[in-house]
This record gives sequence, C-alpha cells and structure tokens, in this order.
Amino acid sequence: MLNFLQRGFMAVSALAILVLVSVASILPAHALVELDLTKGNVEPLPIAITDFEGEQVARDIAGVISDDLANSGLFRPIEKSAFIDKTTSPDAVPRFEDWRVINAQALVTARVTMQGDGRLKAEFRLWDVFANEQMIGQQFFTTPDNWRRLAHIIADAIYERLTGEKGYFDTRIVYVDETGPKSQRVKRLAIMDQDGANMRPLTSGRDLVLTPRFSPSRQEITYMSFDGGNPRVYLLQIETGQRELVTNFPNMTFSPRFSPDGQKIILSLQQDGNSNIYTMDLRSRTTTRLTDTAAIDTAPSFSPDGQRIVFESDRGGRQQLYVMNADGSGQTRISFGNGSYATPVWSPRGDLIAFTRQAGGKFSIGVMKPDGSGERILTEGFHNEGPTWAPNGRVLMFFRDSSGQNGGPSLYSIDITGYHERRIPTPSFGSDPAWSPLLD
Repeated sequence: MLNFLQRGFMAVSALAILVLVSVASILPAHALVELDLTKGNVEPLPIAITDFEGEQVARDIAGVISDDLANSGLFRPIEKSAFIDKTTSPDAVPRFEDWRVINAQALVTARVTMQGDGRLKAEFRLWDVFANEQMIGQQFFTTPDNWRRLAHIIADAIYERLTGEKGYFDTRIVYVDETGPKSQRVKRLAIMDQDGANMRPLTSGRDLVLTPRFSPSRQEITYMSFDGGNPRVYLLQIETGQRELVTNFPNMTFSPRFSPDGQKIILSLQQDGNSNIYTMDLRSRTTTRLTDTAAIDTAPSFSPDGQRIVFESDRGGRQQLYVMNADGSGQTRISFGNGSYATPVWSPRGDLIAFTRQAGGKFSIGVMKPDGSGERILTEGFHNEGPTWAPNGRVLMFFRDSSGQNGGPSLYSIDITGYHERRIPTPSFGSDPAWSPLLD
C-alpha cells in the first residue's frame, strides 16, 4: 500500500485537476536513468509507454504523452509491437528483464477510470528499468473533457523527472491565424495547445492584428491592432476575453512586450521617421524613454531578471542587435555576422538570445549568448521569422513563409541543438507565435 500526499492543480478553464503524489517518488541514488542536457545534442532516451488500462480515453492519453515526449527530441518511444511484457497495470511490478531486452530505459504504466462523480481518475508510474525501481507514482482527477491537458501534465512530470528540468507541454500558443488569398488575407488572433490541438479564435478578424506577446506571469497577452485603421496596443485576458486599450499613442507603435514581472510593457514609438524604445508602467500609464537616436530602434525584449534589454537598431547602417541596461544606459552592439539581425528574444533561462538573420537571400533562426559570442544558426528557409521561447528555454517556435502565389506562413518548432525541427499543425496559415508560461 502506497502512502500518498495530496496537492492540487487548477486548470485555466476552471476544470480542476487534483494530483496525488507518492512519497516513494524520489529517485534512488543508485538509479541509472537520467538525461544530461548540458551535453548539447542528446541521444534520445528509449522509453516504453504502455497502452494504459481503461477505455479509449486511456489510450488517447497515452498517445498524447508519447507524442509530447517524442516531439521534444529527447525521448524515443519504443514501438508497442516490440513489447514482451504485456503488463500495463500500475499496481503490478514490471518484469524488468523483459524491458531491458528491448533496450527500454524507462517505462510508464497507468490506469484511467471513470469515477462515480463523473470525474476521470488517472494513475501512472514511471519506472527505472535498469535500477528496478519506481521513479514517480501519481494520481490525477479531472473532468473528462480535460483529458488532453491531463496528458500534458503527466508528460511534463516524466520530462522533469528524467531531465531535472521543467517541461513545457502544459502550455499554449497564441498566434496570428491567417485565411484567404494573399491580397486579401484576414488575420485574427487564435490560441491553441502547444501541440496544435484545441485551437479557438480570440478576435473576429475584422481588424488587422500583429505581434501577440504573453505575460510571463498571467494568462494575458499584449498585441497591436489596427482598430478603426489606427495602430493601438491592447491587453487581452485570455480566459475572460476582456480587452483593454493600453493607451492611444499619437504615432505608430511597434512590438509591445511585457517585462518579466508583468507590470510594464516595452515597445517602440515612431516619431519623425525614426523610432525609439519606451517602457510603460501598466498601473500609472507613465512612459519612460530608453533610447534617443535618429535611427530605428525596435523589437525590445527584457532579460528574465529584468536587468537588461536586447533590441534591434539600424544606427550602424544595417539592422543589428544591441543590449542595454534596463534604464537605457550601456547600449552595446552584440551582433557582427554577415547580414541583418532582427526580432531578438531573450531566453527564459537567461543564457541565450534568439534572433532572425537575413543574409544571402535566406532567413535564418539562430541563437547567441548575451555578449554576442557562440552564435549558432538552427534553421534556414525562404522566410523564417518571429522566434518565441518555450518556458523552459529548450525549444523555440517560429513561422516560415512559403513562396508562391497561394502560399502562406506555417508554424514550426525546433530545439536549441537545431536537430529536431517539426511543423506545428494549424487549421489554416499561422504566423507570429507567442508561447505561454506553464499553466497553473
């Protein structure tokens, strides 16, 4: 009989998920299974995910977990046809020797049942095959229509236990959903799970929308809208749909983004043919000017500690990346490669800055350290743009536009090694993604 402690999760859609965590879930010191993410390109860890006991929803949950882990590039789910031990019950101790034969290093067993009160109960265990030990034992309760989020939470638990870092599967993406011909493209804000499921629109498409950006602390976004033909910056509460005008700037505004504490936005304002960077306190609505040049300074992004800002500027004759202190002092150029650099975004880990580089007729997505060293190109294409970070700083999402009269942009993700790129399914064209923090 396992002894369980209780804690709770609350879904953002007001659907409760309760999780019961085993006190035996601490990995023994002699266990062998772990992934060292400091090694760069990591060989995917073979993991066996059984068909969970229960009705069809049990197998659906197992499928989402398997897809999440495989899509990270860090795990290789083993084909079920290779399984020797057919045990799926979380109550039974696996025959570890049968799993070692097929080179499974970790094993997941689970059961999903419908309770008398109408809730789903999910019980799962993660096993270390080589140490013959349980690594995690958890139970969850939720409403049936919340099963996909339950799967993402379990996948995050497995990811964290095996890597030592937070997962990113229980997150959402806001992006610009694009429909219609290129000459009359309708653009509206939409939101979906990070794997492309559960898409729903947030705006009607009546007005052009651009550059949605998530708050790091709330399920809230800031974005630009040409409401009535004039560019305005708005705040939008995801769950309630409440929209708030930040302020009615007299000139063009660009690239609004939140500060790490969510109390300010940073943006660029155009005046007399040039643009400079400002911050605005969301409580007092007071603005502070940070740059003062005759150039175009735009696309600012805070470091996760709020102490520094990266931005792009053409003050040297071509778009390059610069870093400055949060008060605007110490403005220093950090990009020196061939071509033009744009759309910089500071990693939530603080260790890297993602960017778009245009050179030789190609658009590349890359990363560099905050001092400009260690530049690496992760992917190239006809038109790649708009990188956004997963909350654990291990994966980027961006959009790639296709050539041709009827072409349009699609969303892609890639990990920071550059080895694991995949297209994110969307119902129509999609651009300018923004990754949410982990859901509460």
